[in-house]
Amino acid sequence: MTRGDFKRLSRLRLQEATLLVKRKRFAPGAYYLAGYAVECGLKACIAKKTRQYEFPDRDRLRDAYVHNLTKLVSVADLQPALDRETRADRDFDVNWTTVKDWTEESRYDAAIDTRKAQSLITAISDPQHGVMRWIHRFW
Repeated sequence: MTRGDFKRLSRLRLQEATLLVKRKRFAPGAYYLAGYAVECGLKACIAKKTRQYEFPDRDRLRDAYVHNLTKLVSVADLQPALDRETRADRDFDVNWTTVKDWTEESRYDAAIDTRKAQSLITAISDPQHGVMRWIHRFW
């Protein structure tokens, strides 16, 4: 997969999640897809940092193949930028707190309702304070 593939997937998964919630359908699926959009966005940031012909560090490579958003921020070398953003923007900090706890296991969680899915989508897509707006600066 290329950086462009991850960027396209990120946008597509967020669109799909938004449509599902608008139709009040498949809340666990919408929640999962929204979080997956962030994962793909962070993986685009990681892909941007790789250099052609560079032999990858084993630990960094292994850590890039996870579904943990906090770990992906670290692999993308974005932790200092995230710390600055959360200190400077209280609304972003609240949004990141909502988003960072997403896991791939959410796809199996029948307890996720439309309200929780919408909350995640809003935290991700808020045009002023959203997590995706922040990721776009780096991908």
